[in-house]
Amino acid sequence: MQRLVILGAGESGLGAAMLAKREGYVVFVSDAGKISEARKAEMQRLEIPFEEGMHTEEEILSADLIIKSPGIPTKVAIVQNALKAKIQVIDELEFASRYSKGKVIAITGTNGKTTTTLLTYHLMKEAGLDVGLAGNVGRSWASQLLEGDREWWVIECSSFQIDGFVDFKPSVAILTNITPDHLDRYEYQIDKYIDSKFGIFKNMSANDQAILFAEDILTMEGLRNNPIQPIQNWISLESAQSSGGYFNGSSLEINVVGHSATIPLNVLPIQGKHNMLNALCAGSAALIAGLDEQAIIAGIQTFKNAPHRMEQIREIDGVKFINDSKGTNVEATAYALASYDNPLIWIAGGVDKGNNYAVISPVVAEKVKSLICLGKDNEKLKTAFGSTVPDVRETQDISEAVKWGQVLGEPGDIVLLSPACASFDLFKNYEDRGNQFRAAVENLKPKAIA
Repeated sequence: MQRLVILGAGESGLGAAMLAKREGYVVFVSDAGKISEARKAEMQRLEIPFEEGMHTEEEILSADLIIKSPGIPTKVAIVQNALKAKIQVIDELEFASRYSKGKVIAITGTNGKTTTTLLTYHLMKEAGLDVGLAGNVGRSWASQLLEGDREWWVIECSSFQIDGFVDFKPSVAILTNITPDHLDRYEYQIDKYIDSKFGIFKNMSANDQAILFAEDILTMEGLRNNPIQPIQNWISLESAQSSGGYFNGSSLEINVVGHSATIPLNVLPIQGKHNMLNALCAGSAALIAGLDEQAIIAGIQTFKNAPHRMEQIREIDGVKFINDSKGTNVEATAYALASYDNPLIWIAGGVDKGNNYAVISPVVAEKVKSLICLGKDNEKLKTAFGSTVPDVRETQDISEAVKWGQVLGEPGDIVLLSPACASFDLFKNYEDRGNQFRAAVENLKPKAIA
């Protein structure tokens, strides 16, 4: 029997271990950190040996195949030693794909991939298709395959997961956009990050379908360096596309694989230009999967986005509080800022990723009346916007930031948490930041009785 070693005992690692056990592999799980008690109990139940707090090289390098958690960089010593020993190192999605006969809609991109994934899945599920959701959102694909396969799988793919693909082959692949992110994993070379994203297309044939964003400069650059085989469908906010979708000024027009749909803008429950792009991507994929216009519109109307993504928490005293804690880079925040015509009180800051704030300076100057810097080091934000935003203040307390938002807000204003930065200086992660923002907003009392 083949010996399979899994590095990392998170959601994807445990799922892969369970599927590998079913498929007859000799399985060993190794995690350099602490494994949760629930996952240890499950592996003990299944008689899957494991270790935590270390990587025993002898155990790992005796593997015929290694499945690596996407959070573990390839450059770490144990992975490098495995590669030198000619042991194949893959991702859980690659492994799971070997045990599914379902058609795959794979979705990647720097921004928008989670919303696009969730919306695509929602449209197909609401239309009655046999569809599952997996990848970088929800439960691992491998663990779901233990319960049964699906006719369709909608799978969110990060660049780290794509790096572990060998034979993974989508029928439909969506690239929402590419902006600089995670460059520390790619030797601070944007070309390597672009190449990673384009890896989603590498096994696709001329009969498969690709959906790409026509106005994205780095996507166009990547296409020049990474020619792809699948049929290209383009989405745009500026011009009609012969195959794909665009915004005509009042509705979304989609035309793919000989089918078309017109989606009135007023049925979209999610705001902003970026969500128009997400809807164009998801609607195009849904048409390819066989949905008609009526089913797409019905599904869109009942869609609720994931938390922390342009999520309206509450309106109080005529002021709306919006949680976009997932806006962890400048480009994501640019979309959020551009989504509103109302005056903005912008809460931003955290761990800077080498941000270039020049790209959002015009929209900040036009729309932001107050900037509340939420972080341990706010100098870069204050330098970038101190001369253009009338009111700039700073705090390390999210409750204080929210209270300031209420004090500064007037009817019609929007208090927007869209940090443009990682969260790790003050919070566990972006979810923790968003949850604390929500709690602080829910604790507010109307000014009249405050």
